Amino acid sequence: MKDKIAKTVLRYTALFEPAEEGGFVVTVPKLPGVVTEGDTFEEAQEMAQDAIRGYIEVLQKDGEPIPAPDMSSFIAPIDVTVGQYSPIQA
Repeated sequence: MKDKIAKTVLRYTALFEPAEEGGFVVTVPKLPGVVTEGDTFEEAQEMAQDAIRGYIEVLQKDGEPIPAPDMSSFIAPIDVTVGQYSPIQA
């Protein structure tokens, strides 16, 4: 019988930004250096999971601490009213 290995689910906030060439670029603020991309949102999610998993595996292999998941962090839009219209750069 195979030994069961305990698994832990870690949740990190990821930022998905549209890429100029299409698809999405994903960064994880809590994990510097984790940057990936995907042609669709779903692919970008999968790529982000793989990138985060790989990042954590390297930390574990090197005996480095794993950054605590950010259970309370989130990204939200903020509306700002400005006095005068200025051209907005796309």
